[in-house]
Amino acid sequence: MSYYMHDITWPEFQAKKDSVVILPIGATEQHAQHLPLCTDAKIAEKFSYYLAKELDGIIMPTLTYGYKSKPLSGGGPLFPGTIDLNGKTVIDLVYDILMELIKDGFTKIFIMNAHFENEAFVVEAMDLVNRDTHGVATIIESNWWDPMPEDVIDKVFDEVPFPGWAFEHAAVTETSLMMYFAPELVHFERAVEAPPTEALPYFRYPLKKGDVPESGALASSVSSSAERGKIIVDSVVPELVKICKKEFQI
Repeated sequence: MSYYMHDITWPEFQAKKDSVVILPIGATEQHAQHLPLCTDAKIAEKFSYYLAKELDGIIMPTLTYGYKSKPLSGGGPLFPGTIDLNGKTVIDLVYDILMELIKDGFTKIFIMNAHFENEAFVVEAMDLVNRDTHGVATIIESNWWDPMPEDVIDKVFDEVPFPGWAFEHAAVTETSLMMYFAPELVHFERAVEAPPTEALPYFRYPLKKGDVPESGALASSVSSSAERGKIIVDSVVPELVKICKKEFQI
């Protein structure tokens, strides 16, 4: 049977109610000129797939829109193709999905996030659901990068300095993951040597054209490779499995 909810029938879905159900959340957002707009969504979906394989779980349809892209973590709304949601929309969307899952009898829910800006609103939805259902379900949220061991970061960034997670937008990790997950969508010949963006210690509106490099990348991606992508996946997936086994007691 498929791991994907949208590929199975309702009786098959009902039969999985004691399993871990995984909700991938990404965004539709510019990722420079070498990565597709679906990058965050694709990464969330693929990590969910590897996690579902390990746990015999079920994967919900990916949420492909996310909270507003910020200039110094996602490039902001300065590029065509970045389709943003308001915070309340994200909260309401995730809340409704979680409530429906619990109504269907699912009590082990894992949210796989791949868009930095989503997290606060996803956690707010989790909190509201927990309150309104009196904690009947265990709900976990994790960004794919959070469980990555420090020594793996050193392996991935053996040619260029690690710029920090906020600036790792369309840079080494995301590019390497996409080269591993979906190489047919990567146009690596268009990648540019982007110097790390200078972080402003504040937010300012209106945004200005020069706030983000013209390419849309916030750091260099030139040392990216599918091999580095595999290193990331092979280190992160076991950590996600550990989290699930601990918190869901499986």
